[in-house]
Amino acid sequence: MTVNLIRAPRLDPGVPYAYAAVAPPGSLIFTAGACPIDSDGNVVGVGDVTRQAEQVMANLTEALAAAGCGLTDVLKTTVYVASSEHDDLLAAWEVVSTSFGDHDAPSTLLGVALLGYTGQLVEVEAVAAAR
Repeated sequence: MTVNLIRAPRLDPGVPYAYAAVAPPGSLIFTAGACPIDSDGNVVGVGDVTRQAEQVMANLTEALAAAGCGLTDVLKTTVYVASSEHDDLLAAWEVVSTSFGDHDAPSTLLGVALLGYTGQLVEVEAVAAAR
C-alpha cells in the first residue's frame, strides 16, 4: 500500500512535515505510545531527551515491524515530551524527524507535564497504513 502525503499549497511550505496523509482502502494500524524502555522494562536515558527519543524510535520501529509495516507506512505521529523547555521539544523532534527521513508524515509535537513511567521524558504514538 502507498501512503499519500498531502502538501497543502496554500499553507506554509517551509514546515518540516506534510499537512495530511491519505491511506488507501484497507486496515489502519494504531500504535500505543512507544516509550523509552528496554527489553527488561527499564527506562533508558533518564534525564536525556535525545537518548530517550532514540530508544522510543527504535521501539516504535519494532512495534510497526511486528504489525507488518514500517516507518514509511506511518500516516501520523504524536510526539510527547515531558518538558516546558522549547529546546527539549526540538531535541526530541530532531531524532524523530531524522528517523523518518524524507517520509515527513503529519505530526503533532507537545510539551506535557508528565508521562507514564518514572523518569520518562519522550513518547511517540503513530497511525500507519497496513500493507
